[in-house]
Amino acid sequence: QVQLVESGGGLVQAGGSLRLSCAASGRTFSRYGMGWFRQAPGNEREFVASISSSGASTTYADSVKGRFTISRDSAKNTVYLQMSTLKPEDTAVYYCAAPSRPGIRVGTKEGEYEYWGQGTQVTVFS
Repeated sequence: QVQLVESGGGLVQAGGSLRLSCAASGRTFSRYGMGWFRQAPGNEREFVASISSSGASTTYADSVKGRFTISRDSAKNTVYLQMSTLKPEDTAVYYCAAPSRPGIRVGTKEGEYEYWGQGTQVTVFS
């Protein structure tokens, strides 16, 4: 079992920056690819970014490409989402997620992930 806890959300002005953290339990974190998703009120949960277990490969949704950066620190069992040039449309609850087992390539579909955090709220105002 993998437990994930997000933190770092808050209220920021448009154009500002925010860094989200996802702390993972377990001793096999370094073998899991990880993903970030978000869900705004009335919207479906959507893919934001993913990172391979080694951190060498990253994937971003077109809507955040060039503004968001996903990274990880295996020593701290933590994955990060650095968000810059924030827009009001970035407002959502952000979730980190892990697949059902380590050692597999992570994708962009919600159904490809088994473990989810409780989410952290990000609100961007103009």
